[in-house]
Amino acid sequence: MSNASKVPQVPQVPRAPQAPHAPQVLVTGGRGSVARGLVSLLAAHGVPYRLASREPDTPGTVHCDLSDPATFPEALAGVRAVFLYAEAAAIDAFVKEAVGAGVEHVVLLSSSSVLAPGAADSPLAASHLAVEQALLASPLRTTLLRPGSFASNALGWAWATKSGRPVRLPYPGAYSDPVHESDLAEAACAVLTDPSLGGRAYTLTGPRTLTFAAQLAILGEAVGRPIPFEAVSREQWKAEVDGSIPGPYAEALLDYWSASDGLPVALTDDLQRLTGRPPRTFDTWSTEHADAFRS
Repeated sequence: MSNASKVPQVPQVPRAPQAPHAPQVLVTGGRGSVARGLVSLLAAHGVPYRLASREPDTPGTVHCDLSDPATFPEALAGVRAVFLYAEAAAIDAFVKEAVGAGVEHVVLLSSSSVLAPGAADSPLAASHLAVEQALLASPLRTTLLRPGSFASNALGWAWATKSGRPVRLPYPGAYSDPVHESDLAEAACAVLTDPSLGGRAYTLTGPRTLTFAAQLAILGEAVGRPIPFEAVSREQWKAEVDGSIPGPYAEALLDYWSASDGLPVALTDDLQRLTGRPPRTFDTWSTEHADAFRS
């Protein structure tokens, strides 16, 4: 007789059925553009959701600070899936609470930076990687969405553009793969509503790899006037962002841009596989956000 046959069997307690309008999906990061887009899509699909934020600013949004475990029980009560932002401060406590609450599926908005060598030591990737590892080591079914550069990163140029000053770039020829936030929301909705798509990792890129200089040219066309830029040294750029971007993070950004200077980013078709159509272009994003760059 094997040892396994001597282990007493624990009776399985049937899971109580959810009320018809109980939230099926917890959407964290409720003030972000991806989360806002996702809840609109879930509503259109008839999927009940609960929107959560560290700083709730709309009625019905629950308080969920991903660095504060005391906020987890209320946010997770009754949900079966979670759209999660990559905050590592209390991820072990979040995983424990999610498992205890009966969560079955977590969709993580991670980053393609986790695929780079030395990701665990990079300020750009370490938090995302730590959350990925915690989820993958848990019994939770995990889907990893790993976008490259958000198209909305261009909003960092808005102040200079509106004031008529040139955008100061340490690496004008650095390439990125701008991804529209609406495409990320659609990808998340796809894996949350189609069980066959979950449980794997997706690297999400835009449809083109563009230098910063090329992105500014596209923005200029959308705004209706050229947007000038000025090449500056690493030291000049770090001095200008001192106080707004921590030093180690600024260094990591500069290293990332340096590594992609003159080197186009490899593109994938993962977004099209998830959404069923080509990703939105940076031209589209620029047209939609042109007012943010006008004086």
